[in-house]
Amino acid sequence: MNNRSNLILEDVAAFLSKTPPFNSLGDEELRMVAANLSVEFYPKGKVILRQNDQPGASLRIIKKGGVRISMVSPQESDEIVIDYRDEGDSFGFLSLVSGDPIRANFTAVDDTICYLLGRDVFIKLIESHPAFTEYFLKSHISRYIIQTSRELQERNMFQSGSDRLLFTTRVDDLAIRDVISAREEMPIHKAAKIMSERRISSLLVRGAGNKTVGIITDRDLRNKVVAAGLSVESPVKNIMTSELITVDSKDYCFEIVLRMIRHNIHHIVVLRDGNIAGVVTNHDLMMLQGTSPLSLTKEIENQRRLEGLVPVSKKINNIVGLMLKEGARASNIIRVITEINDRLVRKALELAEQRFGQPPVPWLWIVYGSEGRKEQTFKTDQDNAIIYADPADEAQAEACREYFGLFSEFMRDSLIMLGFPACPADNMASNPKWRQPLGTWEKYFASWIDKPVPEALLNSVTFFDFRPLYGDYSLAEMLRDSLNNLLKDKKVFLGHMANLAIHNSPPIGFFNDFVVEKGGEHKNQLNLKVKGLAPLTDMIRLFALEKRIGKTTTKGRIEALKGIHSIVEEYGDDIEHAFEILMLIRIDHQYAQIIRGQKPDNFIDPTRLSNLEKRSVKESFHLITKIHRMIIELYKAFIW
Repeated sequence: MNNRSNLILEDVAAFLSKTPPFNSLGDEELRMVAANLSVEFYPKGKVILRQNDQPGASLRIIKKGGVRISMVSPQESDEIVIDYRDEGDSFGFLSLVSGDPIRANFTAVDDTICYLLGRDVFIKLIESHPAFTEYFLKSHISRYIIQTSRELQERNMFQSGSDRLLFTTRVDDLAIRDVISAREEMPIHKAAKIMSERRISSLLVRGAGNKTVGIITDRDLRNKVVAAGLSVESPVKNIMTSELITVDSKDYCFEIVLRMIRHNIHHIVVLRDGNIAGVVTNHDLMMLQGTSPLSLTKEIENQRRLEGLVPVSKKINNIVGLMLKEGARASNIIRVITEINDRLVRKALELAEQRFGQPPVPWLWIVYGSEGRKEQTFKTDQDNAIIYADPADEAQAEACREYFGLFSEFMRDSLIMLGFPACPADNMASNPKWRQPLGTWEKYFASWIDKPVPEALLNSVTFFDFRPLYGDYSLAEMLRDSLNNLLKDKKVFLGHMANLAIHNSPPIGFFNDFVVEKGGEHKNQLNLKVKGLAPLTDMIRLFALEKRIGKTTTKGRIEALKGIHSIVEEYGDDIEHAFEILMLIRIDHQYAQIIRGQKPDNFIDPTRLSNLEKRSVKESFHLITKIHRMIIELYKAFIW
């Protein structure tokens, strides 16, 4: 053997000495294994091993690159990614030992180099080294392949009950009621007769040119005719709802739930290819699912006392658990959480308004922070404020101060009762600073933009994500318009926001490993919110302020920025994917803590993540780092 061959063997042995479980071997055994290895190269995208192919003849050890592991269930054509293997990992063990067909697809995700160890040598190592057996059993059988294969085979059997149908059934698969309509001039009593004879609870209303102009429901007949004493000879146009709330037939049924919750309705118009195809009712969903988030919101609406809302609020976590179990996307989970929490808070505000009477001037309850972005996971700290119309005189101003002071303190205590902790920074309406007339709020925003000192920047990050929740929404529109006008040509302020956006560097070290806390309560953990999610929301907020986009959700901002912001145009889908991954891991982590009776936090232990999760998190962190560099380039005159 020449010197070059010796050097190559030494290099291979050195690599194996750092790779489990080969690192348990002695020097002579390492050199023996190295001498029996061959090398193969696989270009990116190459399927190395294919599901259901004949058993492999070698164990493959990844020298460079990476491999994606995926499976196709017997019932589905979609390929499900179940794991990744990185440098130093191996694959092909199960088929090699059992002689069974390949159980998954193994595909190179980058240009990949593998060492191949033949079956005979590998079996000798297994038989003579218990550490080998233990390692491969733990990392290749119980943890991944057998468990995942079983889950995929059972995926369509609905063993978790009818609840999952809400998240897996498309609207088109639901029994959509036929379109029954009435002319807008038809007397109410005739429309009621049609509804009774057809045993339906709604009628679409058609106007000039046979155009659909509204909908009437059995609730309209009760509330607008019977209760109000309206003549049944009046035309149906007098009681119809003009704004049609619609859902596309290709959407999943939970989209219907979201719209019903948001608009407090029980009927949804279904569109197919842009045309009205029928109507779905709350009852249809109940028949499909058995139970629903709608039943929870109905409980909320039926409460007449604040104390009655407390047990209802505790049921929200059950819905989150269901959605996690059924593999719902993070964005869908937080949308459901937001809609139900919004309804809970609005009911509390409604009860508060009944308690304190009519306010002196038009007013609005706003929320901001994660609540303003509709990105709450579980019940986070209160982030709220009050905007009210500018008082006409000092007497009215004093009346406002007194009324909203008592009102906001009552709301603070009520929300604590409902499981929303008080904000440690006191960013709540109960703080006099954050219940002010519209003119004062406009002055706040102007001062923060003109003088971007640290406190002003912190306030901007928090309050510029505001959205209206209850009251006169026109006040929010006026404040948003004022903000967008103030932002025009404010490069210095945006430069300061850019500095803030790149402040939190992702926790990835030089060798692509996670940088974790070195000591304290969260030793060996990383803060997924501060180091992962916050940088994503910060950079998207920066871009939205640049383009004066009025949307507050991160996903909504990304969609609005595509086509008008170069970075989001190129990386928007990647940012959205990273946000989904990090948010889902966070929700799953927090839900597990709640089940164990612990207070949810954002600190995760990277060693508890699967290879798939680790790779996804690392890719998300690398994406953040890349966009940070682009922000630095864009704002280099202001970055320090």
